[in-house]
Amino acid sequence: MLKKLQLEDRYLGAGEPVFVIAEAGVNHNGNIDIAKKLIDVAVTAGADAVKFQSFKAESLVTDSAPKADYQLRTTSETESQLQMLQKLELSREAHRELQNYCAEKSIMFLSTPFDEESANMLEQLGVAAFKLSSGDLTNNILVKHVAAKGKPMILSTGMATLAEVADAVKVVEQAGCDQLVLLHCVSNYPSDPSETNLRAITTMEETFGVPVGFSDHTDGIEVALAAVALGARVIEKHFTLDRNMPGPDHRASLEPEQLNTYIRGIRIVEKSLGNGKKVPTAAEIEVAKVARRSLIATQNIPAGTIISKDMIGLRRPGTGMSPSMFDSVVGRSSTVDIPSGCLLTSDMFS
Repeated sequence: MLKKLQLEDRYLGAGEPVFVIAEAGVNHNGNIDIAKKLIDVAVTAGADAVKFQSFKAESLVTDSAPKADYQLRTTSETESQLQMLQKLELSREAHRELQNYCAEKSIMFLSTPFDEESANMLEQLGVAAFKLSSGDLTNNILVKHVAAKGKPMILSTGMATLAEVADAVKVVEQAGCDQLVLLHCVSNYPSDPSETNLRAITTMEETFGVPVGFSDHTDGIEVALAAVALGARVIEKHFTLDRNMPGPDHRASLEPEQLNTYIRGIRIVEKSLGNGKKVPTAAEIEVAKVARRSLIATQNIPAGTIISKDMIGLRRPGTGMSPSMFDSVVGRSSTVDIPSGCLLTSDMFS
């Protein structure tokens, strides 16, 4: 597997900026105009990609498939999961229109396929990568079908054990795909920070040797910032125009200003991580001149004097000899007259 991969003009992996996917999902409510407004929000917030979902409801659920608890809380109790999803489908023409709109706005278009037909459509549209949901991690048929297309894959791992992730990675490899990103995820909406287990990001990166990110279902921004600090290469987050809109995912999504704050926080944290080398910054070098101390003469010292400890003090500014040289000065002979309070320099001693 490649530890760094390319999506259009962006590289993703170690040493690269965090790749932020703004997850529009089905928060367009089946309306192309709302979908375009979501793209505008993602662009304004500074996301790298905006992602939708591609599916045929009849290929995804049965007539009797129940809704998840979070879906029951946010949609009509009398509406089946099938009926709910049918209203959220995007046509092929809508996909093409949204892809073109993303191109106009200079943001990457992505979508999660939930069936082979949808994956084929996305391939024909020329998407840069495929993202598969946590629910399909164990769907070897779909995983293999998508992996065989030879494009980068992003695979969420919610609800999975490490062994199940390993099985999915094996399916991807055997299908000939060597460009894989795993996303740690907790498949609950919203998920409790105490159950997030962000250290699994490190575990999966060390185990599988691929870039690992975080699909964030928590409220707020704190957990995502911690994920970035731990080394997440990708962050994915649901967003909406208004959390009070009808639909299954709006209440677990960020509103526009929150998304702005979220991505701004990610950029601040990634900049703060630096390169790991412990050296002073340019600003600190200037501060050190004021904050650190130097060796000074505590009394008048005539030339030819053997320096004793009581003749030397430590005072600001830090522009003279370092206090670390105290012991090396004691016992040496002064070569010039040194007035009291003078910063000492090495050329004052033999």
